[in-house]
Amino acid sequence: MHPAALRAFQLLPHGPARDLAASLRGSYLNWWRYGRNLERLVEQAAEREQWTAAQWRTFHEAKLAEMLHRAFTAVPYYREQWSTRRRNGDRAAPDLLANWPILTKQDLRREPRAFLAEDRNPRFMLRERTSGTTGTPLDLWAGRRSVQAWYGLVEARWRRWYGVTRNDRWAILGGQRVADPERRRPPFWVWNAPMGQLYLSTYHLSPDLAASYVEALEQHRIRYVYGYTSALHALAAFAPERLGNLGLAVVITNAEPVTEAQRSRIGQAFRCPVRETYGMAEAVVAGSECEAGRLHGWPEVGWVEYLEGRTPVSPGTVGDLVCTGLLNPDMPLIRYHVGDRAVAPMVGTSCPCGRSLPLLGSIDGRNDDLAYTPDGRAVSHLHLVFGADVHVTEGQIVQEALDRVRVRYVPQPGFGRPDERALIAGVHARMGPVRVDLEPVETIPRTGNGKLRTVICELPLDQRRGPAR
Repeated sequence: MHPAALRAFQLLPHGPARDLAASLRGSYLNWWRYGRNLERLVEQAAEREQWTAAQWRTFHEAKLAEMLHRAFTAVPYYREQWSTRRRNGDRAAPDLLANWPILTKQDLRREPRAFLAEDRNPRFMLRERTSGTTGTPLDLWAGRRSVQAWYGLVEARWRRWYGVTRNDRWAILGGQRVADPERRRPPFWVWNAPMGQLYLSTYHLSPDLAASYVEALEQHRIRYVYGYTSALHALAAFAPERLGNLGLAVVITNAEPVTEAQRSRIGQAFRCPVRETYGMAEAVVAGSECEAGRLHGWPEVGWVEYLEGRTPVSPGTVGDLVCTGLLNPDMPLIRYHVGDRAVAPMVGTSCPCGRSLPLLGSIDGRNDDLAYTPDGRAVSHLHLVFGADVHVTEGQIVQEALDRVRVRYVPQPGFGRPDERALIAGVHARMGPVRVDLEPVETIPRTGNGKLRTVICELPLDQRRGPAR
């Protein structure tokens, strides 16, 4: 949601007014996501699940050639890159993927409009504003055909696999601030009628408020729940004795890896299957867990490389995910470093489910700590503080005490007092009136595997009042 629209939403009183605003937004998104060709897209996706390796190879060769040509001829960022290389005497062929440089989130963050094809007007495209999963704000655009292609796959490989449809009532535990953070009585959610969606705040989950979440799920007759792994785990820990009576068909996790301990607790509490999904706003790689418990990639979304530096890793070993998007020719991302690491699949490995879709190995995605508030709430996805309008290259939040956090950030040109106020307000909006110490830095240290942890909790275990980790 655009920041201005979000600010207007937050001025509305809780209850019917916010539900109406959410429903208007839902109608808009429904128009973008679903058209008359939805069933055809779903059936085609199901048919491709039985393709042979030769059929997939032919598909990828054609799609890669199309995307590379589009990027080389119509996208300012790539055209300038290749022009510079030619001026420097580099005669590498642009029709070979291996000749293209690795694209980083910082590159995309710095000049997002330079990645738009010149023959497309962003005013007539769907704009996605996201903080990214490593504290790096991103702006993304897609045309309606690309958006509908993505949601055709979602319908085919998330909902259909799990025995639900877009017509079922569902709930989402996500990062939008649908309720004021200082609010201590329900509702902590909004009802989006056109999408049949109950959007639940992740910022109000606490032992004393969890019962109201269960009551909302009951009252809205929710059939399945989709959300951040850490938030689902928190709800399962806070209200295990009541969730099992909801009669849900499935719980679907996203945005974070699922540990075996989390899967066990969530499954026991909700008394239904727990299925893991993988994806991102950039839509260059995606996956979903089948009934056999294996995570399958979606080959139509992107061409996936597993690299260490620029060198492919051997099957069965861990590498950086570097992906070339195949769905969005109007904002092509070529060899995009998504920021996650995964195990390269073994060649020829099959799955008991019978689908020919490739298997994704264990993914080491963003796995930040939860933050905790003095009133007992466990706050996930605090990295959303680094919104698209804040002039920072990347950031990190360290919780040093229940009532104090430190925000480290790498400032961009133009960073000033409005950005400082936005960072402080963002923390307060999610954690309440805690002390916020701002610390500009030149770089933020990475972990041993080269990843950036954007939220670190330094509290002793006896001060963490959320669920056991």
